[in-house]
Amino acid sequence: MSTVRSLPQRPAAADKREAILRAATSVFARYGYFNAKVADIARAAGVADGTVYLYFRSKEEILHSIFDRTMEEAIAEGRQQLAEISDPREKLRRIARLHLERLGADRDLAVVFQVELRGSIKFMEEFSAAGLAEYLGIIREVLEEGQRAGIFRADLNAKIAAKIFFGALDEMATNWILSKKRYKLAPMADHVLDVFLNGVCAQ
Repeated sequence: MSTVRSLPQRPAAADKREAILRAATSVFARYGYFNAKVADIARAAGVADGTVYLYFRSKEEILHSIFDRTMEEAIAEGRQQLAEISDPREKLRRIARLHLERLGADRDLAVVFQVELRGSIKFMEEFSAAGLAEYLGIIREVLEEGQRAGIFRADLNAKIAAKIFFGALDEMATNWILSKKRYKLAPMADHVLDVFLNGVCAQ
């Protein structure tokens, strides 16, 4: 009785797309977005150059997709975890932790987010209007929740405060990338929260 041997299954389209995005993140971090070539990404992903174009129209679309996917994941995880917390102060702490843990766990992703995504004025204009706006909105909502509860100052401009909070986390991530010292990024969240909630003036 002959045995029919099944052919090895080809990776699903979603898996190939994910492999290309992972490879692109690594390539952009190593060579820089402008120096990287689609051929470099294809080689790192283990696919033909033409396969990349089946999923993405251009190198720029790949960069946008890395940003969109990461922001979608961060926002979804953030909303899920914040739903389990009642204290607005602890919600801010969780946002900070998640933010720095995600970047601290993937240095290539951190380089792409903190350096490569900032290299284009066109992208930066779209950056502020896309996923970042929703992300900042989550922080603003937590601050407004704290204001209603009497925990945060009633005269606080929550929109500006959200940008300041994000900016502090953003700077921690950038400094971590550029620093010659090696240290864990996530614990920096507690330092940011200390200054943000307690200020710098002696009591």
